[in-house]
Amino acid sequence: MSEPLTIRCIVVDDEHLSVKLIADYVRKTPGLELVLETTHVQEALPLIQTGAADLIFLDIQMPEMTGFQFMQIAGDRCKVIFTTAYSQYAVDSYDYNAVDYLLKPITFERFLAAVKKARSWVSRENRTAAQKDHLFIKTAYRIQKVDLNDIYYLEGLRDYIAVHLQSSKILTLESMKNMEEILPAGQFIRIHKSYIINKNKIDFLSRGKVIVNGAYLPIGDTYKERFQQLIGI
Repeated sequence: MSEPLTIRCIVVDDEHLSVKLIADYVRKTPGLELVLETTHVQEALPLIQTGAADLIFLDIQMPEMTGFQFMQIAGDRCKVIFTTAYSQYAVDSYDYNAVDYLLKPITFERFLAAVKKARSWVSRENRTAAQKDHLFIKTAYRIQKVDLNDIYYLEGLRDYIAVHLQSSKILTLESMKNMEEILPAGQFIRIHKSYIINKNKIDFLSRGKVIVNGAYLPIGDTYKERFQQLIGI
């Protein structure tokens, strides 16, 4: 029988009482581990970027930055459950692939329902990541199997994505957001709204660009700090 899944959690809210409530819920729920509770959203970013958390309970309206702004920087490194007193953000939350949206005041019963969803998502992704060394890419005429190690970088174009291999490329109608979620986060890094690179294929860096297989790819301001942390510079 396999060990139960432990989900490492972060709680971020600018209100101390809200942080305490959710943190207490996390502590009393089997299978959850609290790695950080904070009223300062910036404290959570290094943990997300280094893969030290699986799930973040994140307020939306905060003075340092909004929860949505935080997720734009953090990307899809972990799952998010938004917590807020404002129902008008519900639709926008799903643009960030939120597991759930908890409206304050949050009951323990409602919290557990959201955790159940998160557990299903994290478990499924862990199984997928453990198996994945290739993916299937749908082109105009066929579905093509591609080994992950053969991918150098992905380029987002107007209506499609170009998956660049060493001496060829594959065109697909997939979105950059979907590809970012499908590809293993430890190997593939988004450096720009239009580029995802295979970290193992980097030749060198020069003047704000990443050189991969002879192509000079720009590093977007939004992704610069995360990229530097992930490659250790």
